[in-house]
Amino acid sequence: MKNLILAITLVLLAITSVYGQLPDQKFDIDKTTAIVITDPQNDFLSPDGVTWGVVGESVKKNNTVENLETIFKLAEANGIKVFISPHYYYEHDHHWQFEGALEKLMHNIKMFDRGDQLNTDGFEGSGADWLEPYKKYIEKDFVTVVGPHKLFGPEQNDLSLQLRKQKIDKVVLAGMSGNLCVEAHMRELIEDGFEVAVVGDATASAIIPGVLDGNEAAQTNFRMISSHVYTTAELKSDLSK
Repeated sequence: MKNLILAITLVLLAITSVYGQLPDQKFDIDKTTAIVITDPQNDFLSPDGVTWGVVGESVKKNNTVENLETIFKLAEANGIKVFISPHYYYEHDHHWQFEGALEKLMHNIKMFDRGDQLNTDGFEGSGADWLEPYKKYIEKDFVTVVGPHKLFGPEQNDLSLQLRKQKIDKVVLAGMSGNLCVEAHMRELIEDGFEVAVVGDATASAIIPGVLDGNEAAQTNFRMISSHVYTTAELKSDLSK
């Protein structure tokens, strides 16, 4: 038992040492910078959403709902373009012949469901709809809503195209959920040549006590992979200079 405790202690010390050596890159927000927000939708952020039972604790702890609204306000006040990468499942998506575990779960609980691309019947106020406080920003012309991503990353939508067409080179990333869509967007955007920072407390993730902590996993990978991890307060301070 003592040997096990010693081994665990040594591993933790090694991880702490490596983590402490990670350089925190300087991220300068300029005219080539945009904000990307993934899945600011009811099924993730509303207490009535189908995932609230597993993400609600993280949403409340991170103050995610309020922090995302602050980011919308900061973008509008500072003339920064915002791109929304939403998640929709249409009726035809339910006919897929194979799925990963989480895809199967999302389909089973009818997460982000809507009829089809041209059908908005029942969309208003549904789980796929925007969280109500954000609608007044998303409807303005500084916000672009790109095509939906289908799994986690933006590989299958037009996010990179829309960013490139606006001559965007840098992205400040936020939204839901941290260890899935946000992290997948971060990885793909970096691979696609964008400089990426993440607002860590403007995300949240699933937490199942004693089983998994998606928020901890997300925050670790944000720190290891992105150029910089902001808090909402730090982002606000930087934009006020």
